Amino acid sequence: MENTGNDIDSRLATRLRALRADRGLTLDGLAERSGVSRSMISLVERGESSPTASVLDRLAAGLGVTLAALFAEAEREDASPVARRAEQIAWTDPATGYRRRNLSPPGFPSPIELVEVELPPGARVSYDSGNRAAMVDQQVYLLDGTIELTLGEVTHRLSAGDCLAMRLDRPTGFHNPTDRTARYIVALITDGRPALNTVKR
Repeated sequence: MENTGNDIDSRLATRLRALRADRGLTLDGLAERSGVSRSMISLVERGESSPTASVLDRLAAGLGVTLAALFAEAEREDASPVARRAEQIAWTDPATGYRRRNLSPPGFPSPIELVEVELPPGARVSYDSGNRAAMVDQQVYLLDGTIELTLGEVTHRLSAGDCLAMRLDRPTGFHNPTDRTARYIVALITDGRPALNTVKR
């Protein structure tokens, strides 16, 4: 699905408000948990801002969900187990051109989320959220190109066919050091238990 910026901003605004309300958090409460300012959260919830991947990741961490979950639908009993390519939600980071596509069937109850990512030549995306409200494990499988994936202080260089398993419990960075787009699949699973390094709030 080729979504316009307004469509995505509106969907994100609705989803963020719902997730925050579901957790009984005020704007100030989510700001404290995520490290994102109250004013920025308010802008996003009104659909008046196109936040970067880094900001969205901090919001997701504060809510105890994955970044992909911010673009997903709430679980529904009548949800289809099939997600057609034309109906999948795609989002582009305004800062880097990094593009994410939610592959998993929207609203279908499953502990696994699949995301396809395209990382443009030279692009660098950093996630600083080491403190999360829940454990998130993921595996990254390279389809095309090369990326350098940094976990904390360790950097792994991945090429097509390589797969890296990781836990999102430290700052993480994705870098495409080449002159061609890298494409990879991310499989995520969230454990409902509090993360071991989560700051008590």
